[in-house]
Amino acid sequence: MRWATYQTVDAPGVDKLGLVDGDVIHGYRGTGDLIALLGDDGDRLRQAAQEAKSNPLETVDLAAVKLRPLLSAPPSIRDFSSFLEHYRTSIINLGQEFNEKLLTLPIFYYTNNTNMLGDGDEVSIPGHAQSMDYELEIACIIGKAGIDLTPEEAESHIAGYCILNDWSIRDLLAEELSRAPMAAKGKDAGMGLGPFLVTADELEDRRKGLGFDLKMTATVNGQEYSNNSWASINWSFGEMLSYASRNVWLRPGDVIGGGTVGRGCILELGGTFGRDTYPWLQEGDEVTVEIERLGKMTNRLKRGKQPFPLKARTMDMLPA
Repeated sequence: MRWATYQTVDAPGVDKLGLVDGDVIHGYRGTGDLIALLGDDGDRLRQAAQEAKSNPLETVDLAAVKLRPLLSAPPSIRDFSSFLEHYRTSIINLGQEFNEKLLTLPIFYYTNNTNMLGDGDEVSIPGHAQSMDYELEIACIIGKAGIDLTPEEAESHIAGYCILNDWSIRDLLAEELSRAPMAAKGKDAGMGLGPFLVTADELEDRRKGLGFDLKMTATVNGQEYSNNSWASINWSFGEMLSYASRNVWLRPGDVIGGGTVGRGCILELGGTFGRDTYPWLQEGDEVTVEIERLGKMTNRLKRGKQPFPLKARTMDMLPA
C-alpha cells in the first residue's frame, strides 16, 4: 500500500487521506488523519484501503493534487545516525576525531515535530544563516505501540516507510555546539516528511543487508549531488526501534529517522570534494530528494526574516 496526505484545488487548506494506486489517488472517506488508521498490526490500514478503492471520496490524478507532509504534527521524531559513512565523514570534516565508541550502539536525538514540510513547500533560510543544507534520509512511522522490543518484534510495529529531509543550518549548528552539547535552532528549519507512506510488503523483494537495495538520490537545481543506497545502512530499523523502546513506549505516529545516507548532504560533499563544487544552499535553489519506490520531494528555498537581536549575559550577573 501507498498512502498520501493531500489537498485538492476545490478544497484548499483541507487535508485528505488517500490510497495511491499508480498515478491516481483514491480519497478515503473516514478521516484525513493518518494516525487514526494506526494502532494495530495494519488491519485498519488494509481495511481502509479496501474502502478507498470500493467507495472512494474522490478519484483524482496524482499530478492534480498538492501533496502534504504525511503527518502535520507527529507525536515525536527521533532521528538516528545509522549510516556510519555519513557520520564518520561529517565528524572528520568538522575537524573532530571519530570515536569508535560511536559504533557500540545506535545514537539519536529528538527534533522539532511541528515544522513539517511536504512536497512543493518553501523552505525558509533564517535571515542571518549562510550554510543551509539538506539531509537525504529514510524514516519509518510507528504503527503499533510497544516497549522494550527486540529487533525482530520491532519490525511488526512499523506501519511503513517514507522520505525524510532534515533541513539543517550548519553555521547555526556549529555555533550552538560550541556553547553547549546540544542542537537547537540549527536543526529547526523544517522536516520534510513524505510524499507517501509505503508499507514493507511493497519493498520486500529488494531486501538486502540491514535495509533494502533501493537507490537514494538528491539533486540541486537539476544537478545530481547525492547517490547511494538504503542497503548501505549499518543499523536496521528493527535495531533502532529496539534501542529507542528501551524502557519507553513507542506510540502510533512516532517518526523514526534512519539518519543521512553516506554522501547525502552538503556538509559531507563540500568538506570532501570542495565548497566550490558543492556550495551551501542559497535562496532560490531547488532541491529534490528521491528514494526508489518511496517517491520524491522537491522544495525551493527562500530567505526568512532577520532574527531579533538578544543581549548577551555577563558573569557579573551571576549571584555571588
